[in-house]
This record gives sequence, structure tokens and C-alpha cells, in this order.
Amino acid sequence: MLKPILAAGLSLAAATAAAAQAQQAVPRQPAPQCAVADTATTAEEVRANGLVAQYIRPNRPGRHPALLILGGSEGGTEGVRRLAAPFAAQGYAVLALTYFGAEGVPQNLDQIPLEYFATGLAWLAARAEVDPARLGVYGISKGGEAALLVASRNPRVRATVAGVPSNVTWQGIIRPAWDNRSSWSEGGRPLPHLAYDFSRGFTSIYALYEGALANLAQHRDAEIPVERINGAVLLISGRADRLWPSSAMSDAVVARLRAHDFRFPVQHLAFDDAGHAASSPPALGASSQGPDSFVGGTVEGNARARAESWRATLCFLRDALATPARR
Repeated sequence: MLKPILAAGLSLAAATAAAAQAQQAVPRQPAPQCAVADTATTAEEVRANGLVAQYIRPNRPGRHPALLILGGSEGGTEGVRRLAAPFAAQGYAVLALTYFGAEGVPQNLDQIPLEYFATGLAWLAARAEVDPARLGVYGISKGGEAALLVASRNPRVRATVAGVPSNVTWQGIIRPAWDNRSSWSEGGRPLPHLAYDFSRGFTSIYALYEGALANLAQHRDAEIPVERINGAVLLISGRADRLWPSSAMSDAVVARLRAHDFRFPVQHLAFDDAGHAASSPPALGASSQGPDSFVGGTVEGNARARAESWRATLCFLRDALATPARR
């Protein structure tokens, strides 16, 4: 049983690597209406306070809005840095934070302390060129799950973008054996989580998540308390997602926020012909041999979703982080 499960768990990272080797040109899209001309930037490695990260800042003077950038289940450093670079080019100071799968951090996505992300936010806010009143967090997939968790616990976060995210805390990704432990911890204790559903054996990664969500009523403590977020929220999903039901989980986030009379703007962009790659910045490219073919949607649908969601993300961040928060 473990062999197909392990292969499935590793396949997203493998698909990402395949995309880098077999990229197809994406048709040039019109310039996003909220984009700025490419900003010159400077990058530096960060190893302070236990962090493993890359910091990229605009070279122009002044205090800038800043983003904590979180990658997904591929872990490591390369993916999150590629994810962060397009935001830095738009004038944001960004911290591309590695949280597992690299030297200096846990090798598995297993009970990662939420305090680690808070440390990253604090480091970012302390930079002289960063406006600490204009902080946001952006994450994709497991990083989207983390982004919602981080924002729900850090009131200084004024803008949250969660790409193909989850509304609940999930079991971790632990190799070589997938033990039933939480992905995240807080205060030294694992967060309540949903375990994968093996009641019908293993048929797909998607089925592990879909089956478990059917039992959520018995595990309400696994839901992310998104109503505690202190700023605007943008959710991006693909309705053809084959990895996990990101659209349904994003809808659940919106429903919970509405049930709690959430006072900040909320938007969910769901794309019919796109999959788990719907929210990646278009500058990262696409490949029919890589993530698009594996995680759902058509090449055209994913390219369109990436272009549209990128425009929407830049406009969302521009508005949410436009001026310092009132005190």
C-alpha cells in the first residue's frame, strides 16, 4: 500500500521538475492593469533567528509593502523563490520562506511550528525599507493552507492570498511512511487535523482528501478559524483540481467568513477549466508534460486562469496594502 501512496505524494514535486525541463511558451497576455514596470531588486540569503529564506527587496527608496511567500508540498527552496520573484518585480519586499525539505528546516511536512512563520513576519516587519503596517501573506496549495493559518493568528497581516488552499488543517506529508500526524503545531502541540481517508483503499490523492472531508462534521476542530483574519482575503481555485478539492474548500472558507459576519473584503476566483496550477504567476510558465497534465485542467484553461488570477492578485494587493492601517 505504501508504494503507490509515496509515489503519489512525491508526484507534485516531480511534476514541477518536469515542467522546468519541458516548458511550453505561454501566449503573451496583456499587461495586468495593476502591474508596474519591472522593478530592479536585490536578493539576499536569510539565516537569522532560525529562518531559512531569501529576501528580495526593491532597489528604489522608500518604505515598501511586504509579503511573506509560502510554497506548497514540493518543499525546499527553489520553488518558493521562483514564486516570490514576480512579486518583488512589482515593488513588494518579499520573504520567500522555506519551511521544510531543506537544510536547516524539517525534512518532512510534519508538525511545522506556526511560530516559525510568525518569526518570518516579524523579521520582515523589522526591515528599515518595509512598512510594517502593510504586510501580506501569499501561499499556494499547502502554502495556501499555511497562509490562512498564519493570517488567522497574526493580526498584523492585512492581506491574505491563498491559492488552491484548504479550509482545514491536514495530516502531514511524512516520508518514507505516512504517519497520521498534523502538518502544523502551535505552542509545542500538534494542531487538530483531518487524516486521509483510506476506507476504500488508495485510488488517488484526491480521494484521500474528498473522503476525509465527508467526515468533517466529526472533526470541526480541524477547521481553520479564518474569521480571526484581520484583513482582506483573496482565494483562487481550479474547479478541475485533481490534487484536492480546492474550489469546494475555498467555498467553505467564504461560507465560514460570512457566517461570522467578516468585516473585510473577501473574493473567491474559481476557474472551471483550471486545476491545481490555477494560481501560479504566469511568469513561471506551463507545461502539458508537467503540473497541468497531472493536477487538472487544460493547458489553455490553466494559462488563462494564471493570467486572470495574476491580474486579480496584483489589484487585490494594491488595494489591500495601499495605505498604512489606521491605528
